[in-house]
Parts: sequence; structure tokens; C-alpha cells
Amino acid sequence: MQGYDNWPTDAGIRIRPGMKIKILGCSGGIGAERRTTSILVGDHTLIDAGTGVCDLSLDELRKIRDIYVTHSHLDHVGGIPLLVDTIFDVLDTPLTIHALPQTIDALEQHMFNNVLWPDFTNIPTSGDGVLCYHRMSPGEPCVVDEGQIQMLPVKHVIPAVGYLVQGADKSLVYSGDTTSNDVFWDALNRLDSLDYLLIESAFGEVDLEISKLAYHYCPSLLATDLARLQHRPEVHITHLKPGSEDSIMQECRDAITDRTLHQLTSGTTFDI
Repeated sequence: MQGYDNWPTDAGIRIRPGMKIKILGCSGGIGAERRTTSILVGDHTLIDAGTGVCDLSLDELRKIRDIYVTHSHLDHVGGIPLLVDTIFDVLDTPLTIHALPQTIDALEQHMFNNVLWPDFTNIPTSGDGVLCYHRMSPGEPCVVDEGQIQMLPVKHVIPAVGYLVQGADKSLVYSGDTTSNDVFWDALNRLDSLDYLLIESAFGEVDLEISKLAYHYCPSLLATDLARLQHRPEVHITHLKPGSEDSIMQECRDAITDRTLHQLTSGTTFDI
């Protein structure tokens, strides 16, 4: 194994016709039947690894080889340490974390630092670990077989990205955590097509100022930006504040009347 940073650009999601994307977690917090963000693409790849990843069976966990991370907040990466610890003995190639350089720096300094959790880039031996990093940039495609994944720029309180997943027939965009901005929507409008959009609205209107401070969407902010989107994808709202899901969804529907909105839920699948 090699624990190195500059992974080839042809390392990525193995997308075949009919590949399924499954939502493992999409809540803004935890509680009964609530899991934080994690999305399974095919059998071997995750986008983010919040608490949703913990509902995979041991056999399913043992198939994971790549994790594409939007940003370093705990609700999006908290499952990674336990995942590595659970499957390290079956890894024939390193588990690869693909992320912004700033995100990887945060994971190295604050998670895999031999204080909070062991540094698995040096386990079982120094320089030959079961974990490695691939530092990515927005717009850099990772291509394998029939599809690709690439980062999209977003605006959050820390460095963050969304992801575009393009399959053989369809495409899906997941925003990650973001708020009012130009770059994300401009990037979407440059796409030839867009079939599914998973977009956050973390807070209700009562928390408008908190939304702005935390760099999240609330219904009115999302409505303003979504009106700019030239495509007509199926829109799914994610990252809803626990206990306020119904009211936030109703506010979104009241503010966005020209599109049908769906509440994203764990277990939802998309065929691309």
C-alpha cells in the first residue's frame, strides 16, 4: 500500500449504467431515526460519512474504498474514524479520502492525530497505512468506466464543496452545506443537464439571522438562489433541523411555488 497525497485523477466513483445512489443519512442532527449526512454511491464509495454510515452492515462497510468529503464539520466526517477502525484488516488498498486540501489538513490535525484517533496513514507501518488522502480542487474530474464525480464550489463558514455525480444516463448534484452565493449556481447553469438536485435548507425563517451567521440556507434565501437555476431537476431538500423538518419544508414550499419539492429521507435511492 502507499499512503500518498497525489492520487491519479482517474481514481473515482465506479459508475455503471443503473448505478444506485442511496441516502444513508441526511438530517441536520441526531435522534431517533435521524442520521447525519452520508450518501452511498454504488457499493464502494461514500459522499460524506456522518452517522448515516453506521447503518450499513459489516459486509457493506467492508466494500467501501473511497470517501468524497464536502467539508470537515463533524456531522459529515464523524463516521470516518470508526469506519477505518472497523475495516482496516480487510483493506487490500488504502481507504482514500478525497477532499479539499483544507479539509484534509483539518482531518490530519484534529482527527487522525494520535490524540483523538490513531493516524491510520501510518498503520500498520509508517508510510504504508490503510488510509490515504487525495487533495482535490473544484472542477477536477475523477473518471472511471461510465461516469465521473467532480467538486463544485459552494460558500460555507469553512472551506467546503458540493459534488456533481454523472452517470451513464443521468446526473445528480449534492450541495453539501452552503448559503447564498453565485459560484454554485453559475456552475450548475453551465451543465448540459441536471436530473437531481439535493440542496440544503438547514433552518426555518425564525432563524434567518442564524442561517446567515452559520452560512446555511433557510427557505427565503434558498428561494432567491433557486430561481436562478435554468435546469428543471427533481429537487430534494436536505439537512433539515431536527424537530423542525415539517415546518421548514412547508416554508420552502410556500417560498418556492414553481417547482415540486421533496424532503430527502434516509433510504431514498436514485438511479443514474
